[in-house]
Amino acid sequence: MAQSLSSILIHLVFSTKLREPLIKPDIELNLHAYLSVVFRACQSPSLLVGGTQDHVHALFVLHRTWTVAAVVEEVKKSSSKWLKTNGRELRNFQWQSGYGAFSIGQSNVPMLKRYISTQPAHHRRQTFQDEFRELLRKYEVGYDERYVWD
Repeated sequence: MAQSLSSILIHLVFSTKLREPLIKPDIELNLHAYLSVVFRACQSPSLLVGGTQDHVHALFVLHRTWTVAAVVEEVKKSSSKWLKTNGRELRNFQWQSGYGAFSIGQSNVPMLKRYISTQPAHHRRQTFQDEFRELLRKYEVGYDERYVWD
């Protein structure tokens, strides 16, 4: 085959340092839009970005020449710098050091988009920690609880 082609869909989840509720409604939409711009700059366009005050969910298409780790590093680094310029209360902003990245199939895109878009309602019933544990179980990712949170 003369051309290299791929379709790799990633569900990315990461939180603020210590899950601090720093993503206030007045900045949330701008943050999600900014994150979409960074994904696009990584040649890995987002299909949807959402979340709550303490974490982000993103569905994006991983470009064939980028690693997940490189995209996540750029997304978190750029958005952290941007957030620090958006008010005094954010000048020391940090994301947690880790993240969860899960591959999904094209047939699951509509369901995942609904899930991401209903995050505020979802988190009235479930904490981020419980949600993340559930995702790890669903995707059969082994983990040690001692090293998941920071």
